[in-house]
Amino acid sequence: MTTRLYTHDIFLKHATPPGHPERADRLRAVLSVLNRDEFSGLQRLRAPRAPDEAVLLAHPASHLEALKAALPHTGLVRIDSDTVLSPDSIEAALHGVGAAIDAVDAVFAGLADNAFVCARPPGHHAEKTRAMGFCLFANAAIAARHAQANHGAERVAIVDWDVHHGNGTQDVVWDDPSILFCSTHQMPLYPGTGDKSETGANDDGHIVNAPLAAGDGAIEFREAFATRILPAIDAFKPDLILISAGFDAHHRDPLADINLTEDDFDWATGQLMDKAGKYCDARIVSLLEGGYDLHGLSASVAAHVMRLMKG
Repeated sequence: MTTRLYTHDIFLKHATPPGHPERADRLRAVLSVLNRDEFSGLQRLRAPRAPDEAVLLAHPASHLEALKAALPHTGLVRIDSDTVLSPDSIEAALHGVGAAIDAVDAVFAGLADNAFVCARPPGHHAEKTRAMGFCLFANAAIAARHAQANHGAERVAIVDWDVHHGNGTQDVVWDDPSILFCSTHQMPLYPGTGDKSETGANDDGHIVNAPLAAGDGAIEFREAFATRILPAIDAFKPDLILISAGFDAHHRDPLADINLTEDDFDWATGQLMDKAGKYCDARIVSLLEGGYDLHGLSASVAAHVMRLMKG
């Protein structure tokens, strides 16, 4: 398998306050692991900057303009209690979008089988008109719409295994049955969405939520995949699979109470690779979302990316 890794120094320049869980050290820890010899086969690319127009695939122009207007020249500005802008935040976010859509281009062009986008800020909490939960732009939803607009993809599946529900992605695709959104997440937990009853604007089932309870671990996570997410992918038969790859369901993570290990992320990656091989010529693009314990994050990313590389 040919796996691309996208990252950029600009992602380290998105600043957050001392003690904030979404910090630059997260990326440093991940990249340190991915620089080991066993990952020498990765195709390493600098994340390109997306044009502003790419953001409009998921957000109105007013969302982007409001963020630009709020951007500080120095210091930090809080959008809400969790979400912060620093002078380089929008550039970092636009490079994250650029990496996501370039990775989509690469897997459709046959330049890579799959890709991992190692970027920050994350994206899955960003709703159509609201930045929140550390997130500015809905990167996975933008990537899905880019695949449809530029590569003739009729159906795109987004699988989100971050421990926090991807309310932003769900909001963007709520009335769009051409995009399947599947999520495992702890519930109740921030942001409070993700009930099984949330199935799409017309209750058509293109939204598939599989909430987990505090204390759940590998058995419950794998059962959620086996009974809800994988059958939904089989029924949908996507042309591309996107992963919102948060690793804060790891047992070490301080922001939640799910007890996964890196072996569980390896297993889930393999399951999605099997589906991608069956339905969409192995095309997978994975986007880093959460994960706040540096050891748990880096070990889980290593397992995830190694599985992408090995098939």
